[in-house]
Amino acid sequence: MKEKVVVAFSGGLDTSFCVPYLIEQGYDVVTAFCDTGGVDDEERQYIEDRAKELGAIEHYNMDAAQEIWDEVVVPLTKAGAFYQDQYPLLCSDRYLIVRKSLEICDKLGTKHFAHGCTGMGNDQVRFDLTVQALGDYNIIAPIREIQRDVGNVREYEQEYLKERGFDVRAKTSQYTINENLLGVTVSGSEVDDWKTPSEATYQLTAKPADWPSTPAQARITFEQGVPVAVNGERVSGPELLQKLNSTFGPYGVGRGMYTGDTTIGLKGRIVYEAPGLTALFTAHRALEEAVLTNRQNRFKPFVADKWVELVYEGFFYDPLKTDLEAYLDSSQTRVTGEVTLFSDGGLVHAGDVNSEFILRNKGATYAQSADWGVAEAEGFIKLFGMSSGLWAKHK
Repeated sequence: MKEKVVVAFSGGLDTSFCVPYLIEQGYDVVTAFCDTGGVDDEERQYIEDRAKELGAIEHYNMDAAQEIWDEVVVPLTKAGAFYQDQYPLLCSDRYLIVRKSLEICDKLGTKHFAHGCTGMGNDQVRFDLTVQALGDYNIIAPIREIQRDVGNVREYEQEYLKERGFDVRAKTSQYTINENLLGVTVSGSEVDDWKTPSEATYQLTAKPADWPSTPAQARITFEQGVPVAVNGERVSGPELLQKLNSTFGPYGVGRGMYTGDTTIGLKGRIVYEAPGLTALFTAHRALEEAVLTNRQNRFKPFVADKWVELVYEGFFYDPLKTDLEAYLDSSQTRVTGEVTLFSDGGLVHAGDVNSEFILRNKGATYAQSADWGVAEAEGFIKLFGMSSGLWAKHK
């Protein structure tokens, strides 16, 4: 009997290539699609039909939208940091894709797991390290296997499929598009060539010429750092993020270009769009800055940056990540309240901030009034700067 291999399948060019390639290597191919919040019913059906067309003997659809909210969006929001202050970790769903796919391996009693990552980027690291952290499996990476022997990998894959009678979707022939609950990334074609992205790269956001003339507005409610409601309506996490995507996407919020240093040393360039996540970060930061002490606000970015770094580089299941999350949870005990966001286009801003935990002094208002005198202020400044003042006297 042929051995089964489970392929983490998205229906894109790379994973489409993997199916007939592995069949020709002598495997019975089972495809597993993990929906992390980025497709509709029509696309989900296309992916299943595509898998069967390519020769998969079984196909599994798995829903992980709530898990990506719980395990990625919530701690990422509490952290309040983007990778290199720019990239909103849209790659984070890879860890759930692997975990869910390995669950199918266990169900079928096979140790063979395959993915469509190339040998040029970070996803291969994320996939492989996750497999290693979760059990003893045989990792098969067809795209890595062929890249040493072929020139342009994408062109080779397209020709390989066409020669076997399989069409190639227009959007996957030009770009690699990854979408999940957090947002969308687009790479390939002119993006890889360091040229201006075409209008076809707009997925969740609108071009400036199409921004509405009436400002967008949304009120977000947080409980201990976790977003729980939009405009007073309590909804599930995935639904909340989708609402923010639809509210701020038409205003171009959360779109950017990111050039990253991949783990193996290459420069990677992508277009990313994350309107909802960008709005969440803006609201959370505005509330957090008002309720945390100055020392908390200064120290927390060190923890946040390390958490983001671990997730970006593939160490989603490293124990340090869990340790850091314990601190993040502790820091959020008073991050409760409401923030009203608005956007005229391009950027999103925090307006009203309401919380019972805002660190106010009833007798003082910044730049307006104070309940201490001149002598107290001058004495504080003298002591606060004493060391520098003493140093200056020895010139």
